[in-house]
Amino acid sequence: MACETTRTLRCGLLPGESRTVVERMHAPVRAYLERRLGMRISFVVGRSYVATGEALRRGELDLAYLGPVTYVLQSRAAALEPCVRPCHAGAAGPTFRAALIVPAGSTAETIADLRGVEIALGDLVSTSASWVPRHMLLEAGLTQDRDYVRRHLGTHDAVAEAVARRSAEAGALSLTVLERLLAEGRIEAGAIRVLAVSAPIPEYMWTFRAGLPEALRDAVREAFVDLRDPEALAVYRAVSFIPAVDADVDRMRGWMEAILQARLRPAAGGTAALVKPDSAAPILPYAHNVRALAAGRRPLEC
Repeated sequence: MACETTRTLRCGLLPGESRTVVERMHAPVRAYLERRLGMRISFVVGRSYVATGEALRRGELDLAYLGPVTYVLQSRAAALEPCVRPCHAGAAGPTFRAALIVPAGSTAETIADLRGVEIALGDLVSTSASWVPRHMLLEAGLTQDRDYVRRHLGTHDAVAEAVARRSAEAGALSLTVLERLLAEGRIEAGAIRVLAVSAPIPEYMWTFRAGLPEALRDAVREAFVDLRDPEALAVYRAVSFIPAVDADVDRMRGWMEAILQARLRPAAGGTAALVKPDSAAPILPYAHNVRALAAGRRPLEC
């Protein structure tokens, strides 16, 4: 279905890796959409996850490929509409996983063994390199900023590199990204070890901004659902795209709420927060951010 050729469809991407890598990986997708929709496609890699989400919320982007956490936070303050999400072969379906990794020589055998260490994480609002690992640690009895220290490095590849160099005692990132980094030789296989893998996480969603014309929304959704180009599908390791709805990320909402509530509870016995000298781990104002986003204000760090 062809659309207007006089306009550009502005598509946002999260900076899970460097801008160059993200743009290169999505080139086949842009080529497919331009052929299918008959219009120019502009991919914009945000300077952070929050920046991409806010650009969509403000209408500066027409759609964006958002992780569950970014979508949940931004949809509190805008009528965003899920479009589609990738579906993978086999039992994975429309899900992916996060991995907690340690240097190959680490003595840690379980997640509980990470008590008292500094853990490298990705962007502050990354689903698989920040929020899901925090929930994994919480389920193992470790509360952030009391039982371990966070060091946010921004991107998945930076986390893997820090652990491989042993400049971080542990780290967390997307299992899919880790497998690609290992396959490409960007991380030496013998340098790291996977300590634990998360439960299935709801996949990223291509998401429309509020007010995008219905005809254009329908055309974009159909283009993704009809996508059969192997090179474009390979960007997502997908076999197809399926329509997405808001309820698809309810599991992530539950995990986020558990993290928030655990952090707001006083430590048992008045235990002080764990802080290492010169740590870059922030004390983050979650409650403020929830209220700010609901009111349409810019959040602080998440």
